[in-house]
Amino acid sequence: MAPREAEECKDMDAVREEIDRIDAALVDLIGERFGYVDRAWQLKQSPAEARVQWRIQQVIDRVRARAAEQGLPPELAEALWRQMIGWFIQYEEEKLRQQHENREE
Repeated sequence: MAPREAEECKDMDAVREEIDRIDAALVDLIGERFGYVDRAWQLKQSPAEARVQWRIQQVIDRVRARAAEQGLPPELAEALWRQMIGWFIQYEEEKLRQQHENREE
């Protein structure tokens, strides 16, 4: 079934179907992003390299601009990305710590 525009949904079942479709696509895209995060930690040398402030700000600035272009509140996009980035940083730091500990053994 082809995606519908929000205005084309005649009832809540149709709205929910579209939300579920979008949620599945978002999970797929986050999964794709995770693959690159998973690769990134492998290219870094220490847990300190997981948190790169200029890069975090660059991503946030781009996401806010894209959100504004799409008519989405930039504050919403920023909040979502900060949460996701925070989780990914913790993931990288843990992987890098484990890698560092394994080298010392």
